[in-house]
Amino acid sequence: MVKRHKVLVIGVGSIGERHVRCFQDTGRADASLLEIDEGLARTVAVRYGVSVHADLDSALATGVEAAVVATPAPLHVPLATRLVEAGLHVLIEKPLGTTLDGIERLRQAVVERGVVAAVAYVYRLHPALAAMRQAICEGRFGRPVELVAVAGQHFPTYRPAYRTIYYADRASGGGAIQDALTHLVNAGEWLLGPMDRLVVDARHQLLEDVDVEDTVHVLARHGPALASYALNQYQAPNEATITVVCQRGTARFESHRQRWRWMMEPGESWSDEHHDAVARDTMFIAQAHAFLDAVEGRIPPPCTLDEGLQTLRVNLAALASLQDQQWKAVRGE
Repeated sequence: MVKRHKVLVIGVGSIGERHVRCFQDTGRADASLLEIDEGLARTVAVRYGVSVHADLDSALATGVEAAVVATPAPLHVPLATRLVEAGLHVLIEKPLGTTLDGIERLRQAVVERGVVAAVAYVYRLHPALAAMRQAICEGRFGRPVELVAVAGQHFPTYRPAYRTIYYADRASGGGAIQDALTHLVNAGEWLLGPMDRLVVDARHQLLEDVDVEDTVHVLARHGPALASYALNQYQAPNEATITVVCQRGTARFESHRQRWRWMMEPGESWSDEHHDAVARDTMFIAQAHAFLDAVEGRIPPPCTLDEGLQTLRVNLAALASLQDQQWKAVRGE
């Protein structure tokens, strides 16, 4: 029989609602929710047939064993810490936070309670990117020497509420660096290892009714490998491409074409490996399965707490670089 898990989703804005839906779609979870907006809570609860808790204490009293933290980013670490100290496994939405405050207490609590703590960077669940990473890690193309990542989408179409949610304020985790670039960076670190220094140029260009940056360019180093990242949140094409140039070949992930491809010799054609179409929920359902597998002790989570912390350090270094217009080290331990 399939083991079923009681999963509490805290915060059911657009991403939290998706977690409710996708955990249910695994067939392995009984979801419930906690949301301070009573009207929103009732709407989502009725839509998916799940229960609503009045407060965190009453939710914990029902025997939930895992929680998804989908609140505004400044609340992620303190809320996750309370949950972990209560013995729950946690899946924390990205970014892990907006500062490093409280991180060490959370890390220590995870070790002491022996629970799973994961950060929700879903690019790691894209089958084409995972296949490309495996080929790179196996040494098929030789040592990576350069990464070029380019992405963009029309934010008013895909996130029409951006003006009135956390996105409008960097302090709450908003702006392109913390909201969207962080996904590309985390994917880049998954492919090449941690980023150790960077310099950033970013600016608000076109998005209406906000002042935060909607365009970001980054130059970076992942150890000996050079990298560049470019992203905007207003172009018509919804595209993301990550190219990794190695000693003996080049690999390229194209999310919008559901494929990765490679070329070994100058002048030859690309070789393509296509994957089934990835719908908007596909990676989130895969993430929910992977998290539950980790809870059951089968696999490590796709993005561990420490890996999410490393990407948070990149976010903070990027914001510092933008302010000072200087190269910044990404500080580790």
